[in-house]
Amino acid sequence: MTSINGILNINKPEGITSFKVVSWLKRLTGEKRIGHAGTLDPLATGVLPCCLGQATRIIQFITDASKAYLAQIKLGIATDTFDREGHITHHGDISSITTARIEEALVEFQGLIEQRPPAYSALKHNGKRYYELARAGLPSTPRPRRVEISKIELVSYQTAFATVKIECSKGTYIRSLAHDLGLKLGCYAHLENLSRLRCGTFCIEDALTPEQIEDAANQGALEGLLLPTDSPLLDLPAVIVDKKKESAIANGQCISLDTKHLNANQYCRVYSLDGNFIAMLHFASATRRWHPKRVFIVPDDSNSREPEGLTANI
Repeated sequence: MTSINGILNINKPEGITSFKVVSWLKRLTGEKRIGHAGTLDPLATGVLPCCLGQATRIIQFITDASKAYLAQIKLGIATDTFDREGHITHHGDISSITTARIEEALVEFQGLIEQRPPAYSALKHNGKRYYELARAGLPSTPRPRRVEISKIELVSYQTAFATVKIECSKGTYIRSLAHDLGLKLGCYAHLENLSRLRCGTFCIEDALTPEQIEDAANQGALEGLLLPTDSPLLDLPAVIVDKKKESAIANGQCISLDTKHLNANQYCRVYSLDGNFIAMLHFASATRRWHPKRVFIVPDDSNSREPEGLTANI
C-alpha cells in the first residue's frame, strides 16, 4: 500500500481522547504511521493536527509551537482534576465576584509564570503517569514549571461562568490556570469547557470534522484534504540544493550552506531542484556545518511544487 503523507487539521469533538482520534484515522486510511501534535483532554474540543506518514517526523515542531484556547471557567467549585469531570473538593462564595475583579486577577497570569500541572495529568514520575498515581491514592504533586502566557483576556462573565481567551506556550495547562484563578479570587474554580482555537499555524476556522474526513475518504478524495508536510514550517528559511548536496543529505551527511542568508543555531527547510521538500537541517556552531535533522523521501515527482519563502539557491 502506498504511504499517505501530509497533515490533517482535525476539529476534535468532545468525549474522545486524542489517542482515539489517531486510532480512528489509522483504521480509516490504512496508514500505520500517524500521530497527533499537542494532546487534548477528552472534554476539550478544537484543533488537533494529525500527521500521516513522513509528516510524523515534524510532530515535535508543531507541538512546540504556541497555542490559543477559549476556556469556560466555573467559579465557586474546585475539583481534584481541576475540571468538571473530577470530584468536588471545595465550594466557595462568588457573590462578590465581578468582571473587574476577574480582569484584575487575569493580569497577574500574563507573561512568564510558574505553573503546577494537575495531579491528574499524563506527565510521568519515576515511570508512572501522575494520573495513575492519583487514581491509586498515592501522594503525587507535579513540580511547577515555567510557561508563558502571551495574552489572556476575559471575553464574558455571567454568574459563575467566566469565558477566557488564552494564548500561551507549549506545556501550559488550562485546567491549572482555571484552578489558580479560583484561588486568586478566593472562591475556587474549575475548567468547565475548553476549545483549542489554534495550534501553531493550524486554526479552528480551517479544521475538519471527523465526518468531513470520513466522507472524503469514502469518496476517494482524502488526499485532497491533506496539507503539505512543510506547511507548518513556512516561518523557517528555505534553500534549494543541487543534486550533490541532495545526495549527501539523503545519506545523513552534513553540508555547508551560504550562511549569509541564514542565522546560526536555527533550522532551515531544504528543497530539491524540482521543488520537493527533502529535509530539515540544523546549524551546529561547533562544526560550522548544517546537520540533517529530518530527512523526507518523496515517492514521486507529482508532489513537486514551488516552495515558499526561498532565501537562496545553493
